[in-house]
Amino acid sequence: MVTAVHIRRRSRSAKVRLRPSFVTPILAVILLIGIPSGALAQAYLPPAHTIFQGVAGQPVSNYEQATGKHPAVYQVFSAWGQWLPAIFADAQAARARLMIHITSASGSTEMITPGQIARGGGDAWLIALNQAIASSHVITYVRWMAEMDANWNPYSAFNADGSRRSADHSTTAYKAAWRRATLILRGGSRAAIDAGLRGLHQPPLQGHGDLPAAPVAMQWVPQVAGAPDIAGNAPSDYFPGRRWVDWVGTDFYSKFPNFTGLTSFYNAFPGLPFSFGEWSMWGADDPGFVDTFFHWIGAHPRVRMLIYNQGYGGEPFELSLYPRAAARIRAWLWGRRFPG
Repeated sequence: MVTAVHIRRRSRSAKVRLRPSFVTPILAVILLIGIPSGALAQAYLPPAHTIFQGVAGQPVSNYEQATGKHPAVYQVFSAWGQWLPAIFADAQAARARLMIHITSASGSTEMITPGQIARGGGDAWLIALNQAIASSHVITYVRWMAEMDANWNPYSAFNADGSRRSADHSTTAYKAAWRRATLILRGGSRAAIDAGLRGLHQPPLQGHGDLPAAPVAMQWVPQVAGAPDIAGNAPSDYFPGRRWVDWVGTDFYSKFPNFTGLTSFYNAFPGLPFSFGEWSMWGADDPGFVDTFFHWIGAHPRVRMLIYNQGYGGEPFELSLYPRAAARIRAWLWGRRFPG
């Protein structure tokens, strides 16, 4: 699976444009002291008995032609510190809700560690992102540092050989960074956010003024098993706690159809809506996989979102490479259950 990840990472970094972010004056909202506000912690689910379908990659027209559906959600792969207008442009052009996958790297360069984020070193960009989401009025799902249990990601706690990385890359640091990012991205009064950070034994917010309430939902999306699959690198080792997570989910590719592991992972985190942050055909035109995948979805009612990762061209995930599978996807997505 490492090969596929490297393919995906190259496509993501090709979309990145880095510019400085600036913090603007912001409005105050109420946040319960010490915990995320119930008013702000929302999942932004699709209508009852429906599942949002969507796409990552360009052009969106390729996905629409293959599936017969306009995406309800468009996903952007974002590098830390990315110029914010670039994050929102494609989703606005697609007239869709936005999903942002955020990595701590730009290309092969690690920009910031989880430990640095937990200590406030990334606050300026997170504050700017909170303001951008609020001012866009676009419902935004944040896939914060997904596949965190995979060694190919810089924010993972382990190397491929099973050795541990530094304390700033530990699972403890990851969870601390997640909680800080969630407080900032959801927004609230400066006093309430600082109180929440004190409760987490973290430094106060590195910025001025209150933060606007942003229509944001946090999606926790590991692999169903760690890579390496060793003690201390299971998905649960990175789980920051239910009050900090609005969705749970995973990534799933036809080349690795581990439905047994998928079911075990789904059952391990009950009570939260479930998302496929990335899913895709890969390697074979297999309509049988499509049928099995959608039958699995039908048997697991917490699934409320699935985002097809088609890449940005020249990758093995494009539906045009799999005409028989694409026809089955189109048949499954037909109708009101998967709104556009």
